[in-house]
Amino acid sequence: MRKIIFVIAMCAGLFMAGCGEQSATKKGFDGSKGEVTLMTLDPGHFHAALVQMYMYDQVSPEVYVYAPEGDDVKMHLDRVNIYNEREENPTQWNENLYTGDDFLEKMIQEKKGNVVVLAGNNGKKTAYVKAAVDAGINVLSDKPMAIDAERFAMLEQTLDEAAAKGVMVYDIMTERSEINNELQRVLVGMPELFGEMEKGTPEDPAITKESVHHFFKYVSGEPLRRPEWYFDVKQQGEGIVDVTTHLVDLVQCTVKPEQEIDYHSDIKFTSARRWATKISRDKYRLVTGKEDYPAFLQKDIVNDTLHVYSNGEMNYQLDGVNCRVSVVWNFMAEVGTEGTGDTHYSVVKGTKSNIEIRQGAEQGYKPMLYVACKGDDVAAFEKILRESLKSIADKYPGLDIKPSGDKEWQVVIPASIAKTHEQRFSSVMEVYLNHLISGEIPAWERSQMKSKYYTTTKAVELARLSAE
Repeated sequence: MRKIIFVIAMCAGLFMAGCGEQSATKKGFDGSKGEVTLMTLDPGHFHAALVQMYMYDQVSPEVYVYAPEGDDVKMHLDRVNIYNEREENPTQWNENLYTGDDFLEKMIQEKKGNVVVLAGNNGKKTAYVKAAVDAGINVLSDKPMAIDAERFAMLEQTLDEAAAKGVMVYDIMTERSEINNELQRVLVGMPELFGEMEKGTPEDPAITKESVHHFFKYVSGEPLRRPEWYFDVKQQGEGIVDVTTHLVDLVQCTVKPEQEIDYHSDIKFTSARRWATKISRDKYRLVTGKEDYPAFLQKDIVNDTLHVYSNGEMNYQLDGVNCRVSVVWNFMAEVGTEGTGDTHYSVVKGTKSNIEIRQGAEQGYKPMLYVACKGDDVAAFEKILRESLKSIADKYPGLDIKPSGDKEWQVVIPASIAKTHEQRFSSVMEVYLNHLISGEIPAWERSQMKSKYYTTTKAVELARLSAE
């Protein structure tokens, strides 16, 4: 059994001074072995562990965890330990833990790492990002980095300060590398196949992205235990600012690929709404392991049932293109579909074809990519589709098509080029490590981070106003 090293928060005097002397961190990166040292701050979400699902030559096996005592950090360490102990491709992480009320200050003081990983209470995350940037520490953060307009203003200023200081702040956009999402963007970028993107209308948008999630689910084969704060929208954020971060990001990557976005002029809202998922006491106990609702959730209890505003929809224009983004959180999947996980629907409409992702019962709850021809010459279009896939075969080998309707084909994607949700964290890590080596986050990425969090936080603001 590989050992997880616990350094309980009791170091003082000379030992603390010694820790401070080791705090110097490397500012420049060249890809050298072990030059990146991770610090994990207050991990409360399983994504903090997924960053460490694999080892990276550039990343040291020594990881420094700073957190308050409690279930959150214990569950995080347990998850990392699963990776250390698995039979196939085990990791070799050594988790050095500091617990104490001053965990944030201790991390800043000691500065034993040069990258901090954030995945936990979203209400605290924006301030954590700012504290790290102020200290000159690079940040790899789970979404969302802001859950309301006030925190967005802080984040925007922090991102500007980070760029000026050469500090790398990056959020974990795993859905970009999901193979269906990736291929959808690639095919949309082929004018001979897709044509020009339609503008659509608020009632019939050109881009629709819908996501369905479940509070109770399995991760890495184990039932996921949610922390109690996860159900408090003041800490977790409403659904419209949480999961929709991924969907808005995908919209931006589709409409303005690797381009800067000015949210002041490029984004215009039509409407936004939100509604609650109702969770009984028994269901709450199942997913949290706690017998009763905590005091901070009493404000959301109606008739002994917890109301969580985890669902939402926004309609807006990006660069004149009408877009609809929505998220639904059910407590768990329907009976018989428990292993299906989260589901996704997406369509992008062009003048020559629509590129669509479906993940319903017909698809066995697995995401599948479809191309629907809008013209009359079906044979000619099929030839173009085959040639389009052939042109990207070097990067995406093994793609094929099969008819799924009179004017529609499914893109058959071999399993060998697909990654699971857990595996996609390694893709994000590799991109981030490359940014560290290059010395900057691209300007378009910084711009799209700002516009993304403006969009989500503005949507929740409008949704709350529309409900009044």
